[in-house]
Amino acid sequence: MVILGLTGSIGMGKSAAARRFQHNGIAVFDADAVVHALYEGEAVPPIERAFPGTTCKSVVDREKLSKILIADPTRFSELEGIVHPLVRAKEAEFLRTQAALGVDMAVLEIPLLFETGFEAMVDAVVVVSAPADVQAERVLARPSMTPQKLAQLLARQLPDDEKRRLADYIVDTGGTITQTDEQIDRLIATVRGRPGLAFTRHWQ
Repeated sequence: MVILGLTGSIGMGKSAAARRFQHNGIAVFDADAVVHALYEGEAVPPIERAFPGTTCKSVVDREKLSKILIADPTRFSELEGIVHPLVRAKEAEFLRTQAALGVDMAVLEIPLLFETGFEAMVDAVVVVSAPADVQAERVLARPSMTPQKLAQLLARQLPDDEKRRLADYIVDTGGTITQTDEQIDRLIATVRGRPGLAFTRHWQ
């Protein structure tokens, strides 16, 4: 089984790329979705202990947590120390399930893949990338997003040009959805059938 790590900075089109992999019958682990679920489950008690007052009715209040992190960005590492091990456990469970099904490819969609040194845990890294003006337009159209929040998020992420340099495959998402889909389809055809080593080395 080949494990692909799908990453890219905020607003670069990871979700669109993930949907195309799924359209081709390839399972995708969505780290962001798992974090959302953890914020309504396992992560709530440790986050409340570390960040008192940021949970309500057994759910993390993301707005309250965000305000603390904006005021003191050094605390991001504290939050990551709580959440990342829980996400890794879910990733391992996902990959073991896929291996048991006998699939030839699986995708881990991880926004901070390079930032967390995760490239060593996959067989190849796919970076989605778009021009900076397209990225900003997409992100600032989101509810509650501000230029300040965007700047803070980008400051925590490896610059796009550096991600492109480190990538095994680059998908340009600055064009149409059809153009992005065509690139994903070609990538799958290129990778399919290649041996994967990451699962036996890191996940079994």
